[in-house]
Amino acid sequence: MLDVIEKLLVLQSHDQKILKTQEELSGIGPQREAANTKVSSSSKALDDAKNNLKHLESERKRLELDVEAKQELIRKYATQQAQTKKNEEYKAFTKQIETCNQEISAIEDVELGVMEQIDTAKVAVAMATEAAKADKAVMDGMLAKLTEREAELKTELAALQAKRPEFSSTLEESTLNRYERLFKGKAGRALVDVVHSACGGCHMKLPTQVIVACQGHQELVFCPNCGRILYHTRDMDLTVSD
Repeated sequence: MLDVIEKLLVLQSHDQKILKTQEELSGIGPQREAANTKVSSSSKALDDAKNNLKHLESERKRLELDVEAKQELIRKYATQQAQTKKNEEYKAFTKQIETCNQEISAIEDVELGVMEQIDTAKVAVAMATEAAKADKAVMDGMLAKLTEREAELKTELAALQAKRPEFSSTLEESTLNRYERLFKGKAGRALVDVVHSACGGCHMKLPTQVIVACQGHQELVFCPNCGRILYHTRDMDLTVSD
């Protein structure tokens, strides 16, 4: 194998490790954000449940005050009724008292329904509290692991980047520049093998002269379709498969 190909393959393997580490590291942020979103979602669900319970309790209090107001009216009408000597006024107060009692009965029916809703809301708050607590515990553990892994990846990346010049410095600048452009543009695969007379990168069939040039190991050979650097080893099958 051409000496420069061997050097480029070593560099590419090292750069692929750097790329993989960078990709994993870049994924830490979204994972952390997803964990925080999960916690926020559970917290919001708990807040919503509490607010709903608070609203229902306020409604029950309002209904209780309405009943008290009606009862106060009944007492007022009863006092006035006891003081009147006119039959028509007496009957009018009786009618007003009956109306108030009917209104109180209707309010109490509504209040009963609200109290049932409050019981349900209390259960919902209890469940939301447990869910929020459980989610926070899980997410806290996940966040701790993500922070630990992030630190490990940063250390690994720093070590890999520090070692890279050991491999890249042995290459001519023009060769290194072309390789780096290909590595960046071809998703980390600047050099590819030749299999069944086709480029291992774009899988297009290669002209015979290109294959022969690869076998000759005299110069860098590039895929005429995708531009990747091609290489060949003796154990590769260069024949077209049936």
